[in-house]
Amino acid sequence: MQLGAHVSSSGGIHTAIDRIEAIGGECVQIFTQSPRTWRPTNHDPANFERFKERRAEAGIGAVVCHALYLLNLASPDEDIYKKSVDTLKNTVDVACAIDADAVVFHVGSHLGSGFDAGLERVVPALTEALTRCSETTWLCMENSAGAGGTIGRSLEELAALYEALDRHPRLGVCLDSCHLYVSGYDVTDPAELDRVVNDVDRLIGLDRLRCLHVNDSKAPLGSNLDRHENIGDGLLGEKLGVFLAHSKLHGLPALLEVPGEGHGPDAEQVRRLKELYARATRRSARKSGTKAPRPATRGTRG
Repeated sequence: MQLGAHVSSSGGIHTAIDRIEAIGGECVQIFTQSPRTWRPTNHDPANFERFKERRAEAGIGAVVCHALYLLNLASPDEDIYKKSVDTLKNTVDVACAIDADAVVFHVGSHLGSGFDAGLERVVPALTEALTRCSETTWLCMENSAGAGGTIGRSLEELAALYEALDRHPRLGVCLDSCHLYVSGYDVTDPAELDRVVNDVDRLIGLDRLRCLHVNDSKAPLGSNLDRHENIGDGLLGEKLGVFLAHSKLHGLPALLEVPGEGHGPDAEQVRRLKELYARATRRSARKSGTKAPRPATRGTRG
């Protein structure tokens, strides 16, 4: 498993590699523009090449771009919908330019119009974005915490979207441990996690599971509250290792989206993640009588 974090790309998209290298990450997630505005960043094309050069120099594995949280691809509001579609397409274009492995996005909320009505908005939006993807750069649906009318609160909802898009060959999934937990999936329980992983395989296919978000939770199981907590400080605690150590998740990039000291993931959080992963995989190996998986080789993709 590759262990990394979301970091800032302020000062040029290539600077994200410097930041993830400095905190000891093996893979990285970034925004391609300011997360606080709809206006896309006017990137210098030279920085795309510098990003790829620095990625190779630093031995960073998977690169994931996260679409803006402002996006709502299910919105009945025409202005928000158009901004969402245009912004997602721009994110995909930038992600392709840096050879990112995925663009992760939150589907959005139907705002009370119902799942079916929301789906009718989402499908054409994603169809447009998918045409801009490359064989390297996929779109990945992220499961939601389940508040309000959000789409993607269950594996079944993600599967419905996957089927509505005819199982597009560049459409994948990102699973968030905190979101799973607060939407009612107890990923700290090995038997329940087995069911989750098996359902992903049955409904969508594990080959479509491209990355993980590894976050502890401030909010309780089934609360539908999206409140990330630092590794080991939340309600999942040491049992977050159950999620990390599952044999069918090995090889995937696992990315932190935690508050750190208030400015996002830092070296201390990456250190905690690595230590938790090491402990969890040792426990799992002892129980199964197998060898613990070796740490990811930096520079590989999985």
